[in-house]
This record gives sequence, structure tokens and C-alpha cells, in this order.
Amino acid sequence: MKALIIGGGGFVGSYLAEHLVQDCGWETILTKLPQENVSVAGCQAYNLDILDRDAVQALLVLQRPDVIFHLAAQSSVAYSWKNPQLTADINIHGCLNVLDAVRDVEGYQPRILLIGSGEEYGALPEGTSLVRETTPVHPGNPYAITKLTQNLFGSLYAKAYGMHVVMVRAFNHIGPGQTPQFVVADFCKQAAEIAAGVREPVMRVGNLSAARDFTDVRDVVRAYGLLVQHGKSGETYNVGSGRAIVIEELLKRIIAQSGAEITVEVDPEKLRPVEVPVIQADISKLQADTGWMPEIPLEQTIGETLAYWKSRIGQ
Repeated sequence: MKALIIGGGGFVGSYLAEHLVQDCGWETILTKLPQENVSVAGCQAYNLDILDRDAVQALLVLQRPDVIFHLAAQSSVAYSWKNPQLTADINIHGCLNVLDAVRDVEGYQPRILLIGSGEEYGALPEGTSLVRETTPVHPGNPYAITKLTQNLFGSLYAKAYGMHVVMVRAFNHIGPGQTPQFVVADFCKQAAEIAAGVREPVMRVGNLSAARDFTDVRDVVRAYGLLVQHGKSGETYNVGSGRAIVIEELLKRIIAQSGAEITVEVDPEKLRPVEVPVIQADISKLQADTGWMPEIPLEQTIGETLAYWKSRIGQ
């Protein structure tokens, strides 16, 4: 089996590449941006701009992978408010370049996994906290709108052209190596800096009342590997832990593991214009079709993420 990870230079891509090479034994290729530095043993890397349609198609003609994981995205909700146009260019036009490039290669029918987001659900109906794939979607930020659009195009291409396209709505995934534009990495980095004495003992946070579904990135990439093999074409699957935790509780656990005395202050710059109170994934469809279960507990992920940042600060 030959796999191509488009957007493999990011946080999830390297974990996915390691999983496919080491655990699955697949020949694996990844694409990255020129400024990204990623090295996974046994995995070949190519520079690729997904907004360059001809370059995308040339790579597919050269490699003809059996499965394609489309991870390339502008994935920060906060940044999508600041630059919605760039977010739309990368997340919508980039995805269409991949789908159309596949369609235009004669006799080529790979399995494609499009990575979307639990943010697509947005504001939930009154009294609803657990979201199924059939829950109505009301995206509440520019990033979520682009990911919903990607999902709709994936479904359309599967039906209209007979392509094998499976869509994912991934909820918050976390772990060592994630950039601090995401909440757990942000909290762990601040806590590690305070513990090391290189930052004043004040942690600056956004909205702590929201509840989110967090899953270790290593569990997430296992789900992706199973879905590209066993997911049904044209279908969407939630990928998450199946439980939500309030951000304030998550923060308390991070502070407790840090061993530092920390004061918490709300930073207006970290607040979003629109915030959904609770998002929690129903993962029964994923489990029914793949047998996947999350394995890594939240406390372990927090501990390893804190250790990652303490190591970085120590260096």
C-alpha cells in the first residue's frame, strides 16, 4: 500500500506518517511547504503548494498513491477571523485542486480522506451537547465554514464522479509538538515557562467556560488509517474521544501537573467573536465501521505535552 499525506509538514502529518510507516508498514510519501522541516524515517518528503494545481497533478501522476490523506489546511480558528480570505483559499481551493487533479488522471481511483473539523457543527440545537454526523451544521467562524464547504465538495464528488472520498470531522486533537496557537499547547507552554522561572507566574487565557472534546493525536491518526481503509465513500465520520471537558477543568489539570504556583488572568486578545459553549462527539459510527477506540488517557497527554515544552525551554 502506498500512501500520500498532503500537508504532512504540520502537527498531525508527522504523527500520521510515523503511524503508517511503523505500525502499518506502508510506503509513505508526504508533502510540505519549503519552510517546513520534517523528517520521518522511511518517508519521502516533497515540497508542494496545494494552490498550484499543475504541481498537485504532477505529483499524483509520478507517485500514483493508493490512498491520499488531505491534511493541508489553515487550521487555526483564531487566525481565520483575522484572515478569512487566505483560510478560504487554502481550505477550499486547495481541496478542489486535489480532487480535480485525481479526477483528471486517467484510470486512477485512489481512496481519499478529507480532514474536516468538529467546528463545522457550530451552535447546537437547544439541549443538545452530543453531536452525531446527522446533527444540523451551523458553522460559527470562517474556518468552520471552509471546512464544511470542503465536506460538501467531497460528498458531491463521491456521488457525481464515483470517487472514493471519505470525510472526517475531527474534534480537538492534542499532544507533544503542537503549536501554542491551540489551547492545550498554549497552556502547557505557559505553565512550563512559569515552572522554569522564565515567565512571571501569571497564565493568560481566553474563555474557560466552553467544553470541548479532546483526543490524543496518536489516537486520531490511528482512526485516520482505519477510515481510509474501511470508511464508506461519501460518508462523514466524527473522530473524537466521545466526551467533553470544560476548559477551566483542563487548565486546572495542567497547572497541577506543572507543579508551579500560577495565577490565571483573562486576556481579551484570546477571546473569540463567537464561541460555542459545548462540543462533544458521538463516535458510534466510527466505532461501528472501524472498531476504533481511543487508548491514550488525557492525563498522559497533558504530562507528555508539558514535558515537551519543558524540554524545549530547557534547550
